[in-house]
Amino acid sequence: MIIGTVSGNIVSTISHPYYIGKRMLVVDKEDFSGKPSGYLIAVDSGVGAGVGERVLVIDEGNSARQVVSDPKAPVRSIIVGIIDRVDAEG
Repeated sequence: MIIGTVSGNIVSTISHPYYIGKRMLVVDKEDFSGKPSGYLIAVDSGVGAGVGERVLVIDEGNSARQVVSDPKAPVRSIIVGIIDRVDAEG
């Protein structure tokens, strides 16, 4: 799983039928210290994530397809939660 911050929305006039009615978001990935480490595009699984929110992302196709209960869904990255805080021990 990946921690990241939503930085934008993807708007597409033409897309695969699976994506109709689904929100695609740009997520800036973070390492554990919060430093940027790239970005990815992820589907919102229904958690309602918005720009500026820290999120938990699954970035693996089979796991993402299990979340949407569709073994043929053309999806790799999916937002599965909004993060309230990260507590580090140690």
